[in-house]
Amino acid sequence: MRVNFTVNGRQQEADDVWEGESLLYVLRERLGLPGSKNACEQGECGSCTVRLDGVPVCSCLVAAGQVEGRDVVTVEGLADFARQRAEHGHGGACAAGGCGTKGVSTDEAKRWSARPADSQTGEGVELSTIQQAFIDAGAVQCGFCTPGLLVQADELLERNADPSDQDIREALSGNLCRCTGYEKILDAVRLAAARQGEGF
Repeated sequence: MRVNFTVNGRQQEADDVWEGESLLYVLRERLGLPGSKNACEQGECGSCTVRLDGVPVCSCLVAAGQVEGRDVVTVEGLADFARQRAEHGHGGACAAGGCGTKGVSTDEAKRWSARPADSQTGEGVELSTIQQAFIDAGAVQCGFCTPGLLVQADELLERNADPSDQDIREALSGNLCRCTGYEKILDAVRLAAARQGEGF
């Protein structure tokens, strides 16, 4: 089958997709976006987390056919997505708790689009607040879990601008890291929240 959907603001088409093929496979193998990692393939580790119509999902559990006509944001498009959200005020109501746990609405996600000059791979663009915070806090070790953590943390900060430690732990509970003790990851989310509050 053919699947047409939007990835990081660009229309994409995947041909000859077989019925059991996952979104993760399409992203990595067909579209050349290796940021989402293939680890457990059972939705247990969170390394393949992407946003589907604004909602974080494990892309290994989403059948490729389910994304027909929908919008996907991967870690490669996270910085541009965050920038577009800031420019268009997508986080405004969410920061005040107006979005519940939904994040960006489907209508808002459909209006988002990457600028033609931006790289599909995320190269050559300024990092988002959460990406820079992960670097500055030393929250990256081997990096395998980092893409999923970044996508999940970005969604948390979109809907809750000032999360408590419990909020952070709960939001990231589906993302496993085998290298760290998680403290630097928590530090990174705290740092990103503080910087967002200061308009960093």
